Amino acid sequence: MLIGVISDTHGLLRPELFPALAGVTHILHAGDVGDPSILIELRRIAPVTAIRGNIDRTGPCAALPATEAIELGGCLIYMVHAREDLDLHPQAAGIGVVLCGHSHQPSIEQRDGVLYLNPGSVGPRRFNLPITFALLHIDNGQPSAQIVSLEP
Repeated sequence: MLIGVISDTHGLLRPELFPALAGVTHILHAGDVGDPSILIELRRIAPVTAIRGNIDRTGPCAALPATEAIELGGCLIYMVHAREDLDLHPQAAGIGVVLCGHSHQPSIEQRDGVLYLNPGSVGPRRFNLPITFALLHIDNGQPSAQIVSLEP
């Protein structure tokens, strides 16, 4: 199973994201959506699961959940916008992937049998950070990920 993972769009949906997500079976948005029309457009590619981030606490995206747990491809994925807000022990809860955003810094870390994934940001550039998203591969319940740059 191939899953597109994005975060921190902040109201900007880059057109180059559409061909980059071609072929994914699901899209996960880890918060700071900024504009609900982004989720509508992403649903043209694949089903979308999204949470709210700190900029979504008020306004049109405030109804999104703060966290979400979803099982895809036999792997339990826990979504929280800011990693420091993680309020459970992922390994004890049987979670295979913790997905977060917020920092705009892409990262992949494996710890205690749990994959921690931050896809970075595909929204407006922040400081000198790259414009990135992630592809999450789940094979027989086992996750692996790669960071993908949207920059030439």
